[in-house]
Amino acid sequence: MSAIAQAGPARPVPPAPPASPQKAAADKSPPRAWKFLLPIAVAAALALVAPPAGLAPHAWYFFALFAGVIVGLMLEPLPGAAIGLIGVCVVTVLSPWVLFAPAELAKAGFKPANAALAWALSGFANTTVWLIFAAFMFALGYEKTGLGRRIALWLVKAMGRRTLTLGYAVALADAVLAPFTPSNTARSGGTVYPVIRNLPALYDSKPNDPSSRRIGGYLMWVAIAATCVTSSMFLTALAPNLLAVELVNKTTKLSFGWMEWFTAFAPAGIVLLAAVPLLTYVFYKPEVTGGDEVPNWARDELAKMGGLTGREIALGGLVMLALALWIFGGDFINATTVALVVICLMIVGKVVSWDDILANKPAWNTLVWFATLVALADGLNKVGFVKWFADSIGAHVAGMPPTVAMVVLVSVFFFTHYLFASSTAHVTAMLPVMLAVGMGIPGLDMRHFALILMLSLGIMGVLTPYATGPSPVYYGSGYIPSKDYWRLGAIFGVIFFAVFLLVAVLWIV
Repeated sequence: MSAIAQAGPARPVPPAPPASPQKAAADKSPPRAWKFLLPIAVAAALALVAPPAGLAPHAWYFFALFAGVIVGLMLEPLPGAAIGLIGVCVVTVLSPWVLFAPAELAKAGFKPANAALAWALSGFANTTVWLIFAAFMFALGYEKTGLGRRIALWLVKAMGRRTLTLGYAVALADAVLAPFTPSNTARSGGTVYPVIRNLPALYDSKPNDPSSRRIGGYLMWVAIAATCVTSSMFLTALAPNLLAVELVNKTTKLSFGWMEWFTAFAPAGIVLLAAVPLLTYVFYKPEVTGGDEVPNWARDELAKMGGLTGREIALGGLVMLALALWIFGGDFINATTVALVVICLMIVGKVVSWDDILANKPAWNTLVWFATLVALADGLNKVGFVKWFADSIGAHVAGMPPTVAMVVLVSVFFFTHYLFASSTAHVTAMLPVMLAVGMGIPGLDMRHFALILMLSLGIMGVLTPYATGPSPVYYGSGYIPSKDYWRLGAIFGVIFFAVFLLVAVLWIV
């Protein structure tokens, strides 16, 4: 019997099952007390330890507070932005003891309160932080106009007759949206997932059931793996990419543009994106290999949407304008200026309203979150901690050939993501330290090293069910059991990293 016949006739898409009472209660329950206490305990314990040799006491106290913030970001007893804001406020209040060296305090006319406040607010004057915010507004335009959903449905209609090509449609939909959606949670979890979650039921593939392997598990894994690749492919496809560029600039004084980022990752990225549906077909093969139900469903959904609206056409033109200026206009207009101008045009053209922008809580949350993290990470440099740490461990890799040392450090940077539930926390905690270590290795090309570190941020999101924003969405879909998710994460993590090293590193170096 054919796979199509086995799938059974098309049927209406059932509504998503309601959450269990236990899960609903768990979602509403407050964070456990230890999640609040552990970051404080970590900061206090470190502060009570004598500063290491060669490190000023105020730098050690700043690091203790910084470590407490990172633990808080990992545990999230409060939203990440709130934790960052609290951390900045604590440092500002305690600035005479944690932010300034005695020599600075001894200067005539030096006012630590004013200097500390200027440091605390410095992140809000950062152009990269505002570029991140602006890119969230692009994603808002895709959502409000329906253009993002329409693109996904077009691809599903065109390529959904076979399961393998349907996988390529899912990957391509993410790639089309990625350059203008810096939140892979919004892009994949908010745009792609709502479309593909309707598809398994057309083939009687149910969540939390052996039938999940019919087609549901395949689609969900392709979606999460593909968004990890696209998150590395474009500078503006993952908010921590932009944060990383800013941290690199503050640490090394090196700057990176949109086109340089894309051309550096494209050789590996195109290979990986093309391989994801096929690799998933090999390692997590669906039982259903084809049928007419999916394209027919997509056709019906597109019919309900009607023709392209003026708002969709306007948004398409504006994002093409932004992309063109990001690629070709860097010499005469700043990338953040481009993004802000496009937002203004979106408002004037009624693609989105000002009320829509005010109501976009994730964008404002991200603005506060990244502004405070930029300040905190810059503080590590300001107090001299990063230089001290790099000098302390640089001797361990100084004897290695530069390329070997680079591969070792990039490997450590990549696989330590198993310890992080946030790419932002990983970037903030690890990137400045890795850069500082690299700066102490004779003969190491820092531009290449910094770029390779940053390009790995997206693909490391494939490792665990908590590694990146949309991971919990697909893990919680019920189509990929826990043991399968961890197994696939390890397999694809190794494949992604190996291809990245073999193709991207050789291409860049």
